[in-house]
Order: sequence, then C-alpha cells, then structure tokens
Amino acid sequence: MANPAVPRIDALDRQILVLYRKNTRLPAATIGERVGLSATAVQRRLKKMREDGVILAETARVDPGALGLGLTCIVGIDLEREGPDAIDRFRQRMRGFQAVQQCYHVTGAHDFVLVVQAADIAAYEAFTRTALTTDANVLSFSTQVVLESGPR
Repeated sequence: MANPAVPRIDALDRQILVLYRKNTRLPAATIGERVGLSATAVQRRLKKMREDGVILAETARVDPGALGLGLTCIVGIDLEREGPDAIDRFRQRMRGFQAVQQCYHVTGAHDFVLVVQAADIAAYEAFTRTALTTDANVLSFSTQVVLESGPR
C-alpha cells in the first residue's frame, strides 16, 4: 500500500524532474519538446510538484571561488551521545555556522557528515575550533579536503 504522505508522481513527472534538476532555467517549451508535452502542461506539472512538496527548493549553485571560499572540506563527525535530543542539538547548532553548506545525519563510519566551505585552511581551522572542538558532545572528527568537485 502506498504511503499517502508521499506525493505521487508519474513517469512524465520523473522525466521533467531529470531535466529540471540539471537546469531550472530550461524553458518549459524545451522540456515539453523533450518529454512530449506542451509548455503549459509542463508548467502545470511543475507547479503541482512545488505545491505537493516534491520540489523542495530552487537554488543557485554558486562558484565558491567567486565568494572567496577556495577550500571545501568533507567532515565526518562522531558524537559522544547519539540520542534524539543530542542529534537535534548538533544539527541545529550546525545551522548557525555559515561555513556549513550541508549537514547530513548518516549511518556508517560517522554520525554526521558536513560539507564546509572556507576561505583557506586557516579559516577552516578557526571553524573547527569554534564549531567542533568546543562542543562537548563531539567525540572526534575527520576532514577530507576536496581537490575537485563533480560535474557541473
């Protein structure tokens, strides 16, 4: 039985989303040509997917270098205590740091994975001192420096 809380989308919606995720500025007429619908039908489906919460946000992907953020790090976080309150506190605390671009509560080797952007290694170290080493519930963290990002 389908979960009524999860919006239903059909094969055409999925095709539209594949194109739309790659480029939200792609005209509805172009999407329509590729999936076999009119521009109006594409616009109507996109509107419904926004209303239903299928499309959560439409954001701009900005070159970090243009903002003076030349360093991207993937940070694995291990917490001392992992109860619901501790997890919520950590997640909420990370929302307060502009350097944290993404915060994932995960399974596996770490409890959380962060994507952190900073101007340079000194700025990243300042972030770790402020955000991580002062948090009594952070048991440990490990950092991977991004050398190159994926497809654009």
